[in-house]
Amino acid sequence: MEYRNLGRSGLKVSEVSLGGWVTFGQSVNDQQMVRDIVLKAYEQGVNFFDQADIYAKGKSEQMMGEVLGELPRHTLVISSKVYWPMSDDVNDRGLSRKHVLESIDKTLKRLGTDYLDIYFAHRYDETVPMEEIVMAFDQVVRSGRAMYWGTSMWPAARIAQAVEFARAHGLHAPVTEQPEYSMLRRDRVEKEILPYTEPAGVGLVVWSPLAMGLLTGKYDAGTSEGSRLSENESWGKNFLTEDNIRRVRDLKPVADELGITRAQLALAWILRQPGVSSVITGATKVGQIEDTVKAAGVKLSADQISRIDEILK
Repeated sequence: MEYRNLGRSGLKVSEVSLGGWVTFGQSVNDQQMVRDIVLKAYEQGVNFFDQADIYAKGKSEQMMGEVLGELPRHTLVISSKVYWPMSDDVNDRGLSRKHVLESIDKTLKRLGTDYLDIYFAHRYDETVPMEEIVMAFDQVVRSGRAMYWGTSMWPAARIAQAVEFARAHGLHAPVTEQPEYSMLRRDRVEKEILPYTEPAGVGLVVWSPLAMGLLTGKYDAGTSEGSRLSENESWGKNFLTEDNIRRVRDLKPVADELGITRAQLALAWILRQPGVSSVITGATKVGQIEDTVKAAGVKLSADQISRIDEILK
């Protein structure tokens, strides 16, 4: 495993990390399987574990937290997020100071830890003034309940606004953004987000780097019953096109020449960006995390990147 600084902060995160979105508490409900996956990731050098309160309505945090509690806390980078409604209550949602400060205490209890390393604002909240958002997360950090805070799926202009407000008022600014980014979903990050975040020192930790599994090659022959894309109509419609399946097939010779899998190639392609700190992967089987961690440290030549770009056109 190789490690990168989280943006311009001093925190180091593994190039490949493990998240609990749409896996733990949903497709994986066996606690022993969760334990096997998390411990295998840790054994392979993964130190960054990503969660959110909304994942399986808190169950994912609980399942992962039970395993992380067996490991030395100082060796872990644990993150979670707040924004989405957790009940029907009008204040149990969004980025108000009330919801942020109440939610992190609930998250810490579910994860079984005294603090988070990173607390993310899971979306931008148009209904809350920016100064309230920044001051709420600054309070979280100053209270010791999180070491850093970040944004997830925020527009670049809003990230810039948060950073500038925080720095102008001596508050803790966000050090990371968590966007969706993959070979098949790249324009927003490359054209909007990275041009601001990289020079500003805000590191990216990206989600869905394998496009819900499509970039692994598992859908070369179409969908299979029980697969993520076949069960999620909106995601399937976005990704499962003839052009995308052809692109993924055409990537196989490039991966073969490097002696790696297409999943490893897809992750290494993202990690070619110096503004990216980590790729967040999911796993429903131990073998999946054993495969993806091998993307760490893989270097692509300029010629290989050019060939990949030609395939992805």
